[in-house]
Order: sequence, then C-alpha cells, then structure tokens
Amino acid sequence: MSELRITRENARFQQWEALLTNRSKRHRNREFLVQGVRPVTRAIAEGWTVRQLLRAEGSSSEWAEQTWTGTDAERVVLSPELHARLSGKDGSELVAVVEMPEDGVVRLAGSARPHGPVVVFDRPTSPGNIGTLARSADAFGASALVVTGHAADPYDPQCVRASTGSLFALTVLRVPGPGPVVEHAHAHGYRIVGTDEEGTPLDGVDLSGRLVLVVGNETHGLSSGWRAACDDVASIAMVGSASSLNAAVAGSLVLHEALRQRG
Repeated sequence: MSELRITRENARFQQWEALLTNRSKRHRNREFLVQGVRPVTRAIAEGWTVRQLLRAEGSSSEWAEQTWTGTDAERVVLSPELHARLSGKDGSELVAVVEMPEDGVVRLAGSARPHGPVVVFDRPTSPGNIGTLARSADAFGASALVVTGHAADPYDPQCVRASTGSLFALTVLRVPGPGPVVEHAHAHGYRIVGTDEEGTPLDGVDLSGRLVLVVGNETHGLSSGWRAACDDVASIAMVGSASSLNAAVAGSLVLHEALRQRG
C-alpha cells in the first residue's frame, strides 16, 4: 500500500488534530486518536477498525515497522513537527485513527466475554477515571463498559491512555440514561448492583451471577434513576479518615469481589 506524505498543515491534518480536544468532531466523524505502543497494539489485536496509521519521517522501532506494514490502514507519514502535535506527551511513534463503534445496547449480547459483569459508569466527569475503571474492568473479566448520562467522553485521549489499551478489550457504549440498560438487564437475567457508602457491606452482597455493576458520579454518586433500578447497593468498609473512595477505585474493589465470588 502506498504512503501519503503530509509536510504542511492541511485540512486532513486539522481534522486529526481536532480529535484531540473536540468531542463533537470525534462523534460526528465516528473516529478517535490512539497513542502509545500498548493502546495501538490492543486496538489492532482486538479487531477495532483502524482507519489511518500516522508516523513521523525518519527511523522507527521494530514494533512500529511491524505494525506499519501489518495492517490494512491507510499509512500517512507526517513531518516531525506535525506528528509531535498528535503523538501526546510521551511522543508515541505511531498514532492510530480508530473507528468509533455504534452505541446500541444490542451490542451487549454480542460481547466476547458474555458471562462477565457489565460495568456502568453514571455521569463520570473525568476521562482519566473512565480509563482507570476500564483497565480494572478488563483485568477482572468484565464484558462491557457503559457510560450513561451527561458524562466525559470514553474516547477522549486521556481516557484511552489511562486504560492502557484495556478499553479495546471491552464492549464500549454510551447511553443517555438507565432505561435501555435496565431493560436489557431484566430481559437477560442480570442483577443490578450499585455502589454507595450507605449500602449493604460488600461481603454480604451476591455478585456471583449475571451482574450489572453501577458506579456513580465522582461527586454526587448514583442518580435517582439508577438507585431505583438497583436490586442491591454495596458499600465498602473504610477505617481511615477518608470520607469516600475515588469512584474508579470503588468500582475496581467491587469488580475484584465479583471475580472472587465467581471463583
């Protein structure tokens, strides 16, 4: 496949650069940027569609050469100055432009891990927290990550970096509210368990079967809609002076307990 070379800023470069910060353009074009060895590698390995691979002129590592020649993506060589504007603070050798999947809840039934928990993050404000929770969800065998309500973007570069590529092992959805996920859960025999400091102690909550785990907003916790939908709400015991846990950390602890209960 031939290589496209771009040495001066043009419309195509501006479109890619906008993906770094402009959420509406990411979702309008249904594409986002992936930076770093592990995230790019995982995106390809997990079968996500890579539209373009971007790299700078000059020498590159063995990994970059193998990835560059081993995919069907359009290959674009940029001037070092232009590439530096897309490659992130760590200067990723390759930057991938990856196609964003559809959001329909029907995709939950087609997950590669059909028996793993579905993790819901309700109205998160931090892309980094979404990425951290995605990393834990992958590590503890979850099948999906669903972001609900007015929330940070799971395809923000900060989220993708924080997930260290685990985002690509999950079925990722965005839905406006609880309704579609609750309907799916009821139709397929899932229990819905939320997290809150006022809930049932975690070791007394059944997490062994089909599970939807709902993690609330970092400041305000579960929305009233999600709280009403929960079959149980789990709390995590604390003995120190902290008043609460980071939302992604709390979700990670519950996911670990779910994995333990599933044996």
